[in-house]
Amino acid sequence: MRVLGVDPGLTRCGVGVVDGAPGKPLHLVHVEVIRTSPDADIAERLLGIERGIEALLDEHAPDAVAVERGFAQHNVSTVMGTAQAGAIAIVAAARRGLPVALHTPSEAKAAVTGNGSAGKAQVTMMVTRLLRLPAAPRPADAADALALAICHVWRGGAQARLEAARRAAGWTGGRR
Repeated sequence: MRVLGVDPGLTRCGVGVVDGAPGKPLHLVHVEVIRTSPDADIAERLLGIERGIEALLDEHAPDAVAVERGFAQHNVSTVMGTAQAGAIAIVAAARRGLPVALHTPSEAKAAVTGNGSAGKAQVTMMVTRLLRLPAAPRPADAADALALAICHVWRGGAQARLEAARRAAGWTGGRR
């Protein structure tokens, strides 16, 4: 399975592509940070993110896209920008018919470190080890995007199979 992980942000949008399967070695395909100027108009910034994500989808042809699920913060403008950048990734994937999964930061941290409260340094160290990289991906947005992709490789496939089995069995949350 090839997964594009997206750590959304308006100034720095981390993106990482990972190949792997549960129980198999993971392989880094690509990692980068899509950057936009904080001085640019919001429409221009979102367009820049969209162009970057579209180019990655074209070049790397992932099987799924994993986007960080937004969470409440005190700074509303930061939350809005993060949500807008995440929505760009979701729409770009949907346009191609790709499955999209939303994972919380805690889910991604738990997947790669075993601890949903792990710090950025620990996440970066484990991403570096799991992908057998010679150096840590920088900045942290890049490592976070890879953690999301790894989380989905390990958890997303199983979740999709469970959901397909539920639908095939006619199970609707306790009611048939």
